[in-house]
Amino acid sequence: MNIPSNLKYTKDHEWVSLEGDVATVGITDFAQKELGDIVYVEVETLDQTLEKDEVFGTVEAVKTVSDLFLPLAGEVIEFNDNLEVKPENVNTDPYGSGWMVKVKVSNPADFADLLSSEEYKELIGA
Repeated sequence: MNIPSNLKYTKDHEWVSLEGDVATVGITDFAQKELGDIVYVEVETLDQTLEKDEVFGTVEAVKTVSDLFLPLAGEVIEFNDNLEVKPENVNTDPYGSGWMVKVKVSNPADFADLLSSEEYKELIGA
């Protein structure tokens, strides 16, 4: 299981990288494996400011639909439109071409409250 040590994680299985005050968010390798084949990613919160843990979109797999929760409060400034034509990128490259949104973070200090890769491994029993 791929759990990069340079990222932070949530209990809802999102990953986060932070550059300045812009966070990139996606779902973890564990989450995409649990969901199975991803067929659709929907984000209707572009240009909206959301609180931490608010739903920013949904990911649809062959057998289920799951909400996506924003790990940090802020404005959703970009959606990975590649996922409109290639949602399977979430399965094949969850930490690269499968990223979902970029967020202008309201309080970058909240990044420290997210799970480390070691804490996330404990959470999922890896």
